Amino acid sequence: MNETVYKLAKMIDHSILHPTMTDEDLRRECEVALKYDVASVCVKPYAVKQAVEILKGSDVLVGCVIGFPAGNSSILVKVFEAETACNDGAVEIDMVINIGKALQGDWAYITKEIKSVTDICHWYHAIVKVIFETDYITTEGDIVKLCQICTEVGADYVKTSSGFGFVKQANGDYNYVGATIPVLELMKKSVGPKVKVKAAGGVRTLDQLLAVQAAGGSRCGATATITILEDAMKRFGN
Repeated sequence: MNETVYKLAKMIDHSILHPTMTDEDLRRECEVALKYDVASVCVKPYAVKQAVEILKGSDVLVGCVIGFPAGNSSILVKVFEAETACNDGAVEIDMVINIGKALQGDWAYITKEIKSVTDICHWYHAIVKVIFETDYITTEGDIVKLCQICTEVGADYVKTSSGFGFVKQANGDYNYVGATIPVLELMKKSVGPKVKVKAAGGVRTLDQLLAVQAAGGSRCGATATITILEDAMKRFGN
């Protein structure tokens, strides 16, 4: 794997999060992550121990989602869930904020929530990625404020989406957009120098991953890892 492809692979958090996924699916997808030497897998809380065992001895990290996907758990529950994941071996935590509290501008609650999860994760030397869910949190002012809070409390990443932020469309169907380049650029310029940006949701091609990179994204959640990296090897060489 040449340097360009390696760097792209190390941007990817391979997502293993669909509600229907079984233990067999988990093993298969962890093997995909191993084959392509991605940055991490992002798994459901109960799957952390299994993922750690499968990936033992590799450079692929194990991450876990918290309060996922809707962010509705109490602060105490999110802290407990994060601590449990860290004790099970997760070294990266992707937490969903309380979306309703953000939309009503209860920034004191949001600050306490993000700080509480960040503090417990850092106690365990795990990094924290804070999911805004930008299909719901859509105004520039709210996104900027969340970036400022994440910077203040020492979160490691801000992240666009869960990939499950479905919004009812005009025709009655539910769908989501996920990461967009304008939002990523806004997040990048609104965080402090120590906070990185992660895209998630809707990044399914090599060109989309390259656009995330150009916009300042350091990580990207993906399920289309094979397609993206096989295309990268064709374009840039092995």
